[in-house]
Amino acid sequence: MKADIIMVFQFPFAEQREVRKKKIHSILNRKIRNTRALSINASSVQVNAMSSSTGKLTVQACCGKRVVPLIVNRIMSGDIAAKAAWPWQASLQRDNVHQCGATLISNTWLVTAAHCFKKNANPRDWTVSFGTTINPPLMKRNIKRIILHEKYHSPARVYDIAVVQFSPRVTFTDDIRRVCLPEASASFRPNSTVYITGFGALYYGGESQNDLREARLKMISDDVCKQPDVYGSDIKFGMFCAGYLEGIYDACRGDSGGPLVIKDLKDTWYLIGIVSWGDNCGQRNKPGVYTMVTYYRNWIASKTGL
Repeated sequence: MKADIIMVFQFPFAEQREVRKKKIHSILNRKIRNTRALSINASSVQVNAMSSSTGKLTVQACCGKRVVPLIVNRIMSGDIAAKAAWPWQASLQRDNVHQCGATLISNTWLVTAAHCFKKNANPRDWTVSFGTTINPPLMKRNIKRIILHEKYHSPARVYDIAVVQFSPRVTFTDDIRRVCLPEASASFRPNSTVYITGFGALYYGGESQNDLREARLKMISDDVCKQPDVYGSDIKFGMFCAGYLEGIYDACRGDSGGPLVIKDLKDTWYLIGIVSWGDNCGQRNKPGVYTMVTYYRNWIASKTGL
């Protein structure tokens, strides 16, 4: 297995490059000898110097990394997200008015909900903006292509997924960065902690918000979500529930298409759900329902190459 690792060392400026390199090799060899987790052939380790700016750009190209510490207390009505907290969040706008959320999965592709385009799927009428406010946006792009799942037909809620290509491409920074996509075989346990973000309304019937808000939820098992007093047989393949049966915390109008993410033990964030539907907002026994990204992972790859 080959691994590329970026390490930052601080040395006195007066030290020569060769002296620094020998010291680094010495440190790495000592660490390798002492490690018990994985056997490493010390002779196979190559050290190549790079500038701090190049290193930063390399890190920024990685998916699912954020520079802001995670501090989320409440949900809808939610906490206002800190700048750069959720760098993959996007706002899809028709005639410059926010319609839906979306998630950045590469420097030219977004994933969102198909139902966002049931009234209008003409790319020329749509734009996408990035950043934690809609106005002013951090960056704006024109939509080039909208690809709805071939089997999506409103008002049915199955196959509620779309990918959107924009132009020109974005350059990744601390504020704009792609999320990671899980493998199709990945699974996530009920009661796992997940997070949603969006510009949606704070209550049913309300208006979208200018500031991005963040929410902490729990994944709900199918057994619970399919109970008659929850959603019963309305929960179909490729869907899952997240939230709280007591209500209060939920996605709402304007959050559709936005991300539901989870982080692994290495603080890497993965997109596992897309805000799809729900009865009202924050109602008892009516949690949010999300499009399951793993179910459509191969479809995403077939359309985007990702």
